[in-house]
Amino acid sequence: MTAPGASLSRYAGLVGAVLLAVAGYLGGALPDAPLGVTPASIWRTPDGPATLTCWLIGTVLLVGAWWSLREGAPSTRWAYVTAGLWALPLLLAPPLGSRDVYSYACQGWTYAHGVDPYTVGVAAAGCPWLDTVAPIWRDTPAPYGPVFVLLAALAVGLGGGLTGTIVALRVIAVAGLLLAALCLPALARAAGVPARRAVWLALAGPLVGVHLVAGAHNDAVMLGLLLCGLLVVVRRPGRPAALLLAGALLGLAVTVKATAVVVVPFAVLTGMPDQHTVRALLRHAGWLAGGLLAALLVTSAVSGLGFGWVGGLTHSGDSEQWTSPPTAVGFVVDYAGALVGRDPQAVPVVRAVALLLLVGVLLVLWWRAWQTLRAGDDAGKRSPRVALHGAALALVATVVLSPVFHPWYATWPLALLALTAARTTWFVLPTAAAAFLALPDGTNLARVTKAPGALAMTALLLTVLIRTLRARRQRGRGGAG
Repeated sequence: MTAPGASLSRYAGLVGAVLLAVAGYLGGALPDAPLGVTPASIWRTPDGPATLTCWLIGTVLLVGAWWSLREGAPSTRWAYVTAGLWALPLLLAPPLGSRDVYSYACQGWTYAHGVDPYTVGVAAAGCPWLDTVAPIWRDTPAPYGPVFVLLAALAVGLGGGLTGTIVALRVIAVAGLLLAALCLPALARAAGVPARRAVWLALAGPLVGVHLVAGAHNDAVMLGLLLCGLLVVVRRPGRPAALLLAGALLGLAVTVKATAVVVVPFAVLTGMPDQHTVRALLRHAGWLAGGLLAALLVTSAVSGLGFGWVGGLTHSGDSEQWTSPPTAVGFVVDYAGALVGRDPQAVPVVRAVALLLLVGVLLVLWWRAWQTLRAGDDAGKRSPRVALHGAALALVATVVLSPVFHPWYATWPLALLALTAARTTWFVLPTAAAAFLALPDGTNLARVTKAPGALAMTALLLTVLIRTLRARRQRGRGGAG
């Protein structure tokens, strides 16, 4: 029997999803929607007040309902049904929160018409749907791997026109989510976490419905392949065939979105059932790397595009917004320089430093997971939760230290934190806040709050840093005592 509070959350979230779908029809990221708008200009349009009101109330209801059950839904089945119920209105809505799906469509059209999307932008390729693509992405090469380019071209072939292509891309995104949904319970059991909580946090969140379902972002495909690869090594640890298959799945995830690569070193640890010796590590890493490299080579060869997609990654930072912490700090340094008549142009410098810091953080996280597992050998404890949690923290670090942050990026670590984190508030709260960043038509509120947002983000970073240092100092004193 379901508690009354859970039923209230279910139907409050459903009302929120319906209101967001209505906002999509009134002023979503429609093909003919005007570009370069602001909240003020949206408000002045005939449907503007209704659009923004439905968006705000709908987001509040959906976020509130998800938040209220952050410690776990009544049951795993209940979580699945509710997540599906909330996704249904958004599945039938126009694209919401972003215009990236139109970029996907044009990149698929470019490839389908014999043009290399890694060397030619969609404008130069002559995509007939160019007017639907955000101006910043019209002249840049595709930043996605060959697997997703092939999927986008498949969507173009199946869909024919723009509407059919968008529908096909949404079906592909939903297929990625369904694959993730199939993997979550088994991974949760292996990690010792209630499946009802993992499924709820990973699938029912507002970012999933708005950006992965309605927005059809390719992050859904990446997450599905990523979780499937991890499940293979959890189910068949140490077996060469399983490691090869897991490596291939992880390689496919990387060739959708390169971010998945940070999980690979932790997947090696997840697939080690025996004593964690260096020899065993090299053996397991070799099999996994073999599967991954095979996937990279085969997909690059089948697509005929080679590794040109690696160069396209450099353009992902063309957008500058304070939602990326390194970018926010760079903005603040530039503002401070302007006060004294200087122009430090600090954003690229801070971004470069953050990427170097990211490499160091990833190495530390992996080393800590490795040492914890080796200590577990002595205690007779071998749980994959340690390695999976390390992978989750690696994705957190990647999101925090990357040059660019968009709301749907938060779904990367969310899926693995749902499987491993002991406490939920510290990552559920920022994920919930991110749901308010993008308006239905794809307008990012960070773009119109540049200065105050940069100052607030920098202040938040300093606060977290100071509190972390104080907590470590107190623990050190306690240990010394």
